[in-house]
Amino acid sequence: MVENQRQIIQTYGDGAFKISDLGHTGSVIVTPLKTLSWNLGSIEKIDIEEFSGKLQCVPGLKILLLGTGRSIVAPPPELRTKLRNMGTSLEVMDTGAACRTFNILVAEERLTAAALIPI
Repeated sequence: MVENQRQIIQTYGDGAFKISDLGHTGSVIVTPLKTLSWNLGSIEKIDIEEFSGKLQCVPGLKILLLGTGRSIVAPPPELRTKLRNMGTSLEVMDTGAACRTFNILVAEERLTAAALIPI
């Protein structure tokens, strides 16, 4: 992966993110090479099929970091099962921790993505 192509989460807060010098309002899915808008306000309202479809843009995804806002909120059990069947491990944490962890894993060139609900 070329260094300047990597997505880096620079800031988060006030309902938005700054990722690789671009502003994004609302929830996002960040992969090593691109950032996608994600229409989700709370984890309880997740559409598992629609969400897993968005993850198809990262073939071979090993780790998904799920940032659930200011605090950790357990996702529906069906989400973990769906991801496991796709060969992806789910790590749930608050959004700040997910942003920091994503940057570290991408720097290590690990195939990861972060699904982030803004703070």
